[in-house]
Amino acid sequence: MNGVHDMGGMQDFGPVSREIDEPVFHEPWEGRVMALSRACQRAGFYKLDEMRHAVERLPPALYLGSSYYARWTMAITGLLIEKGVLSAADLDGIAPVALLPMNPPPHSAPPAQAPRRRARFSPGDRVVVRNFHPTGHTRVPRYARGKRGVIVLDEGVHHLPDSRVAGDGEQPQHVYAVRFDARELWGEAATARGFVHLDLWEDYLKPQPPARPAAKPRRTKARTQPAKTRSRR
Repeated sequence: MNGVHDMGGMQDFGPVSREIDEPVFHEPWEGRVMALSRACQRAGFYKLDEMRHAVERLPPALYLGSSYYARWTMAITGLLIEKGVLSAADLDGIAPVALLPMNPPPHSAPPAQAPRRRARFSPGDRVVVRNFHPTGHTRVPRYARGKRGVIVLDEGVHHLPDSRVAGDGEQPQHVYAVRFDARELWGEAATARGFVHLDLWEDYLKPQPPARPAAKPRRTKARTQPAKTRSRR
């Protein structure tokens, strides 16, 4: 979905500071949140894609003002309440964060799974990312939509996160590593030698149309005018 979480390519958020020898977790509670999330998934309370979408559905100001694992904590709590696993009374007086509603709401009964598809693309194929703006969950960053890239690797068949969150079933399909030139994504200000790899599902891509041949210049016939003669007196 489009939202403040999709920050790739956006400006004016300040510099990205690199922390030397950064630890895996800055505080012990962050590790516990990670363990809690995995335990909830193994228990079948929610799927990873649903948790990611819950993070996307945090109120924008709260999302921007919170740390990474604080967002996880609020998303997990809100999702478990939506699923009926927890209630507000279970939180010992802490008011849960109300997640923004899903749009569109998920279907209650997923359809039957489509048969596994053959790969539509192969390494070396030139593709274009579909330019669409879904209101639900998607794994396509905004900065890549409508951009041209090249398939470098077929990563096998995986479920489509968009349909899984929406209740439309797994819709298994091929996922590809696609290489984009930095200038294709960011314009002439980017370095000419830079590039980005993105993992993109087959439904996100379409073949790149062949380049049109350069138009041949039209040949124009020079108009010949009758020579002017002077009469001598």
